[in-house]
Amino acid sequence: MQIKSKIVPCLWFDNQAEEAAKLYTSVFKGSKITKTTHYTEAGREAHGRPPGSVMTVVFELAGQQFTALNGGPIFKFTEAISLQVNCETQDEIDHFWSKLSKGGQEGPCGWLKDKFGLSWQITPSIMAELFADSDPKKSGRVMQAMLKMKKLNIAELKRAQNG
Repeated sequence: MQIKSKIVPCLWFDNQAEEAAKLYTSVFKGSKITKTTHYTEAGREAHGRPPGSVMTVVFELAGQQFTALNGGPIFKFTEAISLQVNCETQDEIDHFWSKLSKGGQEGPCGWLKDKFGLSWQITPSIMAELFADSDPKKSGRVMQAMLKMKKLNIAELKRAQNG
């Protein structure tokens, strides 16, 4: 298998790499798992992983390649890294929000953590435009509205912009 992307994010899991890849590829249309590798006896010696257990899962989400690694409980996800999903419609926001937050945690301003602890930003693609309004009062109202939301609502953000 040839690597398609120059930069491939690697997501470190304890032992949920395959479960996570299956979830993520089920949420994003046109996504797929492309390769799964397994630990050998060397994995038991180096990391305490049983031979035959899943080591990595390579998958694509919306054309972006990722690797999920079962590396053990050493490292945990933090909000320092998040995956931003740009959504054209409220239906898209609702879809991604409900699927990715299930079993996880809803946060403020369109942020959530999935059940594996990975942070996502479910964002309307017009956000930059709303914040870049030449009228600072309008962009300020958008910011104030967003700060009160968990899942972002496009119609409410536009109403805030228009006063």
